[in-house]
Amino acid sequence: MSLSHAGKNRIALSAVCLIALMFGLEISSVPVILSTLEKSLHGDFSDMQWIMNAYTIACTTVLMAAGTLADRYGRKRVLIVGVVLFGATSLACGIAGNAPVLIVSRFLQGLAGGAMLICQLAVLSHQFQEGKERSKAFAIWGVVFGMGLGFGPIVGGAIVALSSWQWVFLVHVPLAVVALALVLGSVEESSDPDAKRLDLPGIVTLSLAVFGLTYFITQGPGLGFASPVAVGIGVATLVCFAVFLWVEKINPHPMFDFSVFRIRNFSGSIVGSIGMNFSFWPFMIYLPIYFQSGLGYDAVTAGSALLAYTLPTLVLPPLAERLSMRYRPGVVIPAGLFVIGLGFIAMRWGSGVASASWLTLLPGCLLAGIGLGLTNTPVTNTTTGSVSSARAGMASGMDMSARLITLAVNIALMGFILLEGIHSHLKSTLSTSLDATQLRALAEKVAAGSFASLPESFPVLSQVDPSGAAVHAALIDSFEWVMLYGGVGVWVLAGFSLWIFGSGKSAARTTGLAAKESACS
Repeated sequence: MSLSHAGKNRIALSAVCLIALMFGLEISSVPVILSTLEKSLHGDFSDMQWIMNAYTIACTTVLMAAGTLADRYGRKRVLIVGVVLFGATSLACGIAGNAPVLIVSRFLQGLAGGAMLICQLAVLSHQFQEGKERSKAFAIWGVVFGMGLGFGPIVGGAIVALSSWQWVFLVHVPLAVVALALVLGSVEESSDPDAKRLDLPGIVTLSLAVFGLTYFITQGPGLGFASPVAVGIGVATLVCFAVFLWVEKINPHPMFDFSVFRIRNFSGSIVGSIGMNFSFWPFMIYLPIYFQSGLGYDAVTAGSALLAYTLPTLVLPPLAERLSMRYRPGVVIPAGLFVIGLGFIAMRWGSGVASASWLTLLPGCLLAGIGLGLTNTPVTNTTTGSVSSARAGMASGMDMSARLITLAVNIALMGFILLEGIHSHLKSTLSTSLDATQLRALAEKVAAGSFASLPESFPVLSQVDPSGAAVHAALIDSFEWVMLYGGVGVWVLAGFSLWIFGSGKSAARTTGLAAKESACS
């Protein structure tokens, strides 16, 4: 007996929501197990950064390409390929025996995840075309995606406590099988007969530029920023980015049409995208290290403490949408960014008090999460709503790319600040007992949260720092610098976004320009 159209739609929505849940969990459940991975796989601090960044850079690489391929060859077909590959690469991550294999597997998993992400929105748009039904479907999808992001830390911590780190990845294998069955039985195929050609030169040059910058930041301290190798990487990165800008300018169908930046609403909301991912999501990679190594919590407690950071992002979007309609996005987006920055400054204060705990960080965590919840939905709606419908897909792709690129770069930058802060502190307190090479190695161990292995790796510490007070103080002090960077940086972006949006009169003129553009398209 065949299913009704409504029945198929419900199953299709379930399939897309399950895929969104998988994607959200994969982003937010891994950070809380990084210290476990560092011990189990005998990796270093750089390896832990690349375990996260390999996934992020891969998503950025494939995002625009997957959207174009899906438009040309079928959204359902590309979604199926993405789900199958996500399940297979999750299996590869789960059976990885060392850090390099896990990093490569995470990169491949990110390619599959990016393809799944871009296809979800296209499938929902085609499957649900009536206004009320469409709004409801997207609302449900957004809530489930938010649940994956919000509850990922506690899920990751619980899995490690009850089983092993491998199941944080392996759990996606059966979920992918279920999702595949649901997609095959319910999702309608769709494509765009007028789909543009794949902008391969733009994809390659942008991906190389992002990878080069991230590599320069993470490997620069070890190589020496003034070394020929580091300088060569920096020059190559700049050349790739310059070529990308040139390619996009001469391409008749670029994946990034920079002319849309003349629209104030679009530009202001893209700065909002950058602001959200400047500090909030990158810091989620390092906050579990603070809870576990700085405060001494286990993985489950650290994951529970992270709920205050992530859950507001789930419950605030409906309020943000109402505020955006009442006060316009040009006010709500900068205000949300300001609250994120306020949260980071409050976290810095909470980490510096005597007897710091999750309670002293709670106000800052809540404020940061509230700020992101206020910003996310208005940014998404404004980027696509400020351009013509024909350009909505490209605008969405630019928005997502801006988020992922900012995330990748700031994972590296926050790691650099954390590592250099620890190294500087240790140099001032232990330089008479350890040489330069030992100090660098010790700083990397501390930054990764590997306190248990320190006495074995550095026997001299039992004499010069028997209580571990100097090492612990180095970690806490450096985290305060990371929090300050996150707060001040997002405040600068909040001011920049507010300036771009301009006054109420400027915003009105912008709306008129967008309307004219839509009418001309």
